[in-house]
Amino acid sequence: MHDSVPMTRTGYNKLKAEVDRLENVEMPLITEKIAEARAEGDLKENAEYHAQRDNQGMLMAKINELKDKIARASIIDTSQLPKDEVVFGCTVTVEDLAYGDEEEFTLVGEGEADIDAGKILVTSPFGQGLIGKKVGETAEITVPAGKLKFKILKIEFRD
Repeated sequence: MHDSVPMTRTGYNKLKAEVDRLENVEMPLITEKIAEARAEGDLKENAEYHAQRDNQGMLMAKINELKDKIARASIIDTSQLPKDEVVFGCTVTVEDLAYGDEEEFTLVGEGEADIDAGKILVTSPFGQGLIGKKVGETAEITVPAGKLKFKILKIEFRD
């Protein structure tokens, strides 16, 4: 997994802030809880100690995953991208050809995805299926249930 991870400056800063919070707030709390559990005596039968050690390991794995994404980050300047096709950072309005519903999606990078707000990862299969399409074209996206077809209705860039 050495591919670059596209993201905006905002997404990059969000990931850095999350790593900082995990390292400087969450990790010291877990370390403190481990010390308290260790003080209770016999470590072989100390469930609290083992639970906190597990928490510490999971937190460290999350920190390492975020640091990896930061190290592979490719900050995208959306002002330099084409405005007439679906690209990173754009908001695209599509029509689901099976149901006739209109939906709006913004293609974002790591640290910015929020499905409830219509922000989807540009690297997701759905995002990749939309990339490069122009208004009027149809995107066919393969999903486990088959193929979804979306007609591109509008492409815009918002701040």
